Amino acid sequence: MPFWKPHTLAKPHEGQIDLRIGDKVVTTVDLPDVPAGSEGRVILANGFQWQRYWVRFADGTEVSDLDHRHLAPIGRTKKRLAKAAKRAK
Repeated sequence: MPFWKPHTLAKPHEGQIDLRIGDKVVTTVDLPDVPAGSEGRVILANGFQWQRYWVRFADGTEVSDLDHRHLAPIGRTKKRLAKAAKRAK
């Protein structure tokens, strides 16, 4: 599967999360065919004004157009984002 380099203008805005391809996430709400608390990996990150993600979950289900309202980072991703937020202050 080819991976595309994100566009330099594609930066998250206030309140959005900055996920990368391969980051681990968990759902914070129930989604179609995916209950809240399900873990998955980001397989596509895109958008300029609205950062959105396509995620493949452990059961093989793929869901698109997910954002900070649906996902929370876990594991190394959570640590990376916390470190970046601390540096930004």
